[in-house]
Amino acid sequence: MPELFSWQFAADPYPTYHRLRERTPVHRTTLPSGVEAWLVTRYADARQALADQRLSKNPLRHSENAHGKGKVGIPGERSAGLMTHLLNIDPPDHTRLRRLVSKAFTPRRVAEFAPRVQQLTDRLIDGFAGRGEADLIHEFAFPLPIYAICDMLGVPAEDQDDFRDWAGMMIRHDLPDGRRTPRGGVARAVKRMRAYLAELIHRKREALAGDSGADDLISGLIRASDHGEHLTENEAAAMAFILLFAGFETTVNLIGNGAHALLRHPAQRELFQRAVHDGDEALLAGAVEELLRYDGPVEMATWRFATEPLTLGGARIAEGDPVLVVLAAADRDPARFHDPDTLDLTRRDNQHLGYGHGIHYCLGAPLARLEAQTALATLLRRLPDLRPAVEPDQLRWRGGLIMRGLRTLPVRFTPECSAPAGTAPGTPAERPATSGK
Repeated sequence: MPELFSWQFAADPYPTYHRLRERTPVHRTTLPSGVEAWLVTRYADARQALADQRLSKNPLRHSENAHGKGKVGIPGERSAGLMTHLLNIDPPDHTRLRRLVSKAFTPRRVAEFAPRVQQLTDRLIDGFAGRGEADLIHEFAFPLPIYAICDMLGVPAEDQDDFRDWAGMMIRHDLPDGRRTPRGGVARAVKRMRAYLAELIHRKREALAGDSGADDLISGLIRASDHGEHLTENEAAAMAFILLFAGFETTVNLIGNGAHALLRHPAQRELFQRAVHDGDEALLAGAVEELLRYDGPVEMATWRFATEPLTLGGARIAEGDPVLVVLAAADRDPARFHDPDTLDLTRRDNQHLGYGHGIHYCLGAPLARLEAQTALATLLRRLPDLRPAVEPDQLRWRGGLIMRGLRTLPVRFTPECSAPAGTAPGTPAERPATSGK
């Protein structure tokens, strides 16, 4: 089996996770950062851990307090004053902040956003459909959720490309010319984003004082803080930051991993395309759930820390120990899923953990599902003979603990006759228009 966290492991971690599930389902290991943590790999243990109130999200609970050294969490978030967000706090603060933000992700609000997602999807495909080749990560999966979440937050159209650059640095996304994010670039991008968010919050507060009718998410957070909900400016900035960060990277990987899985499984891809042709919304929705389970965007749930000694899966975990729930391993557990290593878009009883479980269940999951279903369905409807341009062993996966996603996904297809010849990689044929709402 490949060594944990090696490049060979990143390409296909599932055989190693299978071995851990069988031999040491709650496994203590030293992470590449030097932090020692427990990996939880069985479905039943994972589900229990995700809802266990003895496992805190607060990094200050870590016995080594490694967060201050940048070893736990997002690099630069502590020094930028962006710690008070949903991934780092427990009730009652978590309950208060989640209640405020959840209003933006109701089924009604997400459904209202569907036409905008379709518009963004089509315009991005327009940018490469006439060329006959593309990189689906850089030109499609990456920009789509960036522009979508910026719209929801209320980032003006003229600033959204800056957000795209910062977001790319934060996830170490390769630049168009093939360069990698420089060392320290993640922390610098976080600081730049923090400064921008502070200024944007200030501008929106002034606009609201003039009775602006803006209904974007940042304006909603400001209204809440101005009407007795006790939301500080730091909390508002941190919430906007994590909604952007968590709200796009998971969807980048869901679209990229989903496209990759469909391209590698021709029978399932044909089934998906038939559902697109027939307008079978139930099958398409179920297909997204199976893609989430089979090779989902979040490999491990974000950090948890034991607040007291506890036993999990037979392992004795000490107070202050970090615990990482391996969602990718749990969702391939044969004790919970029949034939778990097979991609089956018609799978029933698919209660996967791809977006977590319990009070920290992913708030933006409905939006991510909408974006993924729209993106994949539109892509395979407009480019029906889409095919890989390289062999599977030539693809490279981004390193890191939490997320699982491809660096690139080169494809070829018959060019659309009515589409433009294409633009520079990653640039829509026409910059998506946005109202800023």
